[in-house]
Amino acid sequence: METGTQERLAKNESFFRQVNEKIREVAERLQGEQQYEFLCECADPSCTERIELTRDEYETVREKPTRFVLARGHTSPAVEHVVEHEAAHVVIEKVGVAGAIAAKLNPRAA
Repeated sequence: METGTQERLAKNESFFRQVNEKIREVAERLQGEQQYEFLCECADPSCTERIELTRDEYETVREKPTRFVLARGHTSPAVEHVVEHEAAHVVIEKVGVAGAIAAKLNPRAA
């Protein structure tokens, strides 16, 4: 896959991650361990899938800047691999150029 395509896919996923960070901030203020609706962080800019996660589940994904949460069937194997399978979602890790871009665009970078 071309470097430009990998960059575009990583940037799309990073955008959804930024939106989910705002959802997490709201969930943190509400407190409690109920599930919240997060956006699928896949590379498809028109995706509207929602994934229900607790704050703790979301934080587990965010522990590594190259990991994202996606609805099942939304992976792009050329730039990522699945590291965790759940009933309604998967956790993927970006690799190569896409992984480097994802880490660079991490909103939690120090």
